[in-house]
Amino acid sequence: MTRILVVEDDPDLGLALRVLLTRAGYEVAHADDGREALRLLFAERPGLLLLDIGLPGLDGWEVLERTRDMSDLPVLLLTARGAESDRVRGLRAGADDYLPKPFGNDELLARVEALLRRSAPTRWAGDSFGGDGLRLVPERRSAVWQGHEARLSDIEYRLLQVLVRNRGRVITTEQLLDRVWDDPEGTGRERVKFAVLRLRRKLRQAAGDEAADPLEAVRGLGYRYRAPDGPAGGEHGGAGGGAGGDEGP
Repeated sequence: MTRILVVEDDPDLGLALRVLLTRAGYEVAHADDGREALRLLFAERPGLLLLDIGLPGLDGWEVLERTRDMSDLPVLLLTARGAESDRVRGLRAGADDYLPKPFGNDELLARVEALLRRSAPTRWAGDSFGGDGLRLVPERRSAVWQGHEARLSDIEYRLLQVLVRNRGRVITTEQLLDRVWDDPEGTGRERVKFAVLRLRRKLRQAAGDEAADPLEAVRGLGYRYRAPDGPAGGEHGGAGGGAGGDEGP
């Protein structure tokens, strides 16, 4: 059973969320301030975080920042602030989705289900993942590739994280725009190509080998992470969701 941590200081809304999620089959923990939220993150290691921004003391922005320092846990922001600037700030800070208040129960459950469906098991600070010479380091937003650390931007880290989570599968340009930039319409498709170019360059420089990186551009489709000593795609090589149309670097 998936455990969800609800961080909400309004007692009525907090209770309503606990009841709704419990009835939907989830195990629920609750915190009503930022410090308690961080304590429960360490103690419970939930599968998803529902995070209110307007918390007393340690606010939601700080909780989000510290969460991203220690894990790639899926985060859904809940806030009364509907301004586009707040939405953009949250997504750039590492949130996976954003739901302004008031919201309907069905929409909340649908967003929770979508986040859990597309997320791999959460990794925490100190965990090694990626395999085959690659290790992602959430607390430093970096990647250790063939024993050497490459410092990455937030976008580069999220891009590599999405590809690693879907190891061996082609991820289309549209899917990357949706998951990394929150741009599902694909109005900035060129940014994917250049972000991948920068990411591959950093990994190669870290390894000291211009031919060594675990990313592959699949012409007309998108990109995938592959084990350096394994097959490029195997049985999972098909692209989900249609062709991306980007020829890649």
